[in-house]
Amino acid sequence: MAQHGKTYRDARSRIDREQAYPPAEAVKLLKELPGKKFDETVEVHFRLGLNVRHADQQLRGTLMLPNGTGREQRVAVFAEGEKAKEAEEAGADVVGAADLATKIEGGFDDFDVAIATPDLMPVVGRLGRILGPAGKMPNPKVGTVTMDVARAVEESKAGKVEYRTDRNAIVHLVIGKRDFEDRALLQNYAAVVDEIVRAKPSAAKGRYIRSITLTTTMGPGIHVDPTRTRDIAEELEPATV
Repeated sequence: MAQHGKTYRDARSRIDREQAYPPAEAVKLLKELPGKKFDETVEVHFRLGLNVRHADQQLRGTLMLPNGTGREQRVAVFAEGEKAKEAEEAGADVVGAADLATKIEGGFDDFDVAIATPDLMPVVGRLGRILGPAGKMPNPKVGTVTMDVARAVEESKAGKVEYRTDRNAIVHLVIGKRDFEDRALLQNYAAVVDEIVRAKPSAAKGRYIRSITLTTTMGPGIHVDPTRTRDIAEELEPATV
């Protein structure tokens, strides 16, 4: 079993493991805990009461974080001709077609989001075993298979993030950086909660949100009260006074 360092143990000792903190308190505590010398990413993890073996109880979608993620997404676009030019002008980091597919098959993975025009999906399809497990496979349901590649690139660069349930019905999302102001992190957290609640499958039964954990890249988890799903913004003033 891996041994945690002194900084981690110190941070963990300051957290009440039996308590589910109100969102604003959780964010404030996360910012106060001792951390690493680099600017850690802040993540939120939702454990949901879904049976993901059934297609009608799986979640997948996108949302725009009001304050972005704190890092620029690297975007790869599968497009040709005029659409390739549009993608490049919109700020795509790498653009190609069959050549890009070959490059990815050879091990290239220096991108966070993959976008494709519909006509190139037969080319992209052969990358399913690579892009699928990495969560990067273009999908029309989340707007990454589209003819409007310029808009898709711009949205990805501006803070649009994709979410999906894993095999254990857990959704993992980045909501910013540790150096974000409390207000910015809480606003992003509230946006994610709103989206998860909105996306609740009609087939879901029993308690939907089982638990919520807030953490940094290398820090301990902080349990957040899963019943606080509305009016989270009302905690903003107390959180930043």
